[in-house]
Amino acid sequence: MEKEKFTIGIEEEYQIVDPHTRELRSHIQQILEDGKRILKEHIKPEMHQSVVEVGTGICANIEEARRDLVALRTELAKLAISKGLRIVAASTHPFSDWKYQEITQHERYRGLVNDFQDVARANLVFGLHVHVGIKDREAQIQVMNQIRYMLPHILALTTSSPFWLGRPTGLFSWRTQVFKSFPRTGIPDIFDSYTEFDDYVKLLVQTGCIDNGKKIWWDVRPHPFFETIEIRICDIPTRVDESIAVAALIQATVKTLYDLYKRNMQFRHYSRALIEENKFLAARYGLTGQLIDFSKKQKIPTVDLILEFLRFVDNAVEELGSRKEINTIYKILEHGTSARKQLQVYETSGGDIKAVVDFLIKETLHGLPIEMPSVASTAH
Repeated sequence: MEKEKFTIGIEEEYQIVDPHTRELRSHIQQILEDGKRILKEHIKPEMHQSVVEVGTGICANIEEARRDLVALRTELAKLAISKGLRIVAASTHPFSDWKYQEITQHERYRGLVNDFQDVARANLVFGLHVHVGIKDREAQIQVMNQIRYMLPHILALTTSSPFWLGRPTGLFSWRTQVFKSFPRTGIPDIFDSYTEFDDYVKLLVQTGCIDNGKKIWWDVRPHPFFETIEIRICDIPTRVDESIAVAALIQATVKTLYDLYKRNMQFRHYSRALIEENKFLAARYGLTGQLIDFSKKQKIPTVDLILEFLRFVDNAVEELGSRKEINTIYKILEHGTSARKQLQVYETSGGDIKAVVDFLIKETLHGLPIEMPSVASTAH
């Protein structure tokens, strides 16, 4: 069998924001007109017209993925600025109300709204999805079973949604709470084989619950059309360097678990109920709290568990050549995630929610070859 190459693909969903009002703007069509010409198939709309998604190509390594993602963010940011708008990378908008956002007129999205009603309309959240190439479908399932344990750790590193409808929610990732109202989300169960998973999908299709496997939105899934395993638990980091670092960590984790599977030395499987407990702790406290170490049967500081996680994947990091990108994980552990920084801005500004949006606009451009424009720099 052909050796797995662990290719990588990254998708990011951005907010379209008015720099004057700081509100979301349902202006995807304005951006798509030029975006399709410049970014071609790498840009697409989402269900709400205030959301725009970009996706890299199939990248051979993390360095190639970095080049792709930086270029996509940069071109999209320039395009938005030329239309008098801005893009923001954060998993919820600090105050815009989903009830006033327009739905994209597309058969897929009309179908979702028809099926799920306000569950779909209220799903105004933004994420980071990372694909890692594994051609062997059986291996995809076994890696999915194992990586479930690490998903809360990964979520804790990416939290960027502490606000909802103008209020601090008390959680670092409110996105996780919004999205779980959809069916077929969250941590998946354990599947003994790809056949068992495929039978599950076929049953849902046969009974008319879904029309294809893309409507299974678990935190990790074998992609129904690509030869990848897709990690979907992440909030979107506000800085591009942090997105790249998390993608590198996911790639190294997939390779580590794949290698263990091939040596018949699989990581222990834990129940969905236990992992969901850790997922909530990660969403609630981000890196500032604790997660359960199931083998020790006690809570451990999340930062300490992530340091242990980094040691676990270290050999794969070396083999994949992603040491530079992984080093950014240590910076996140030291300085905190976007959610923590947003809350600090909110507190130091005396509760000015618009100051949080200004911070996010600036941070989204951090590390990109683009100057931060003034609010006055708008298209006429």
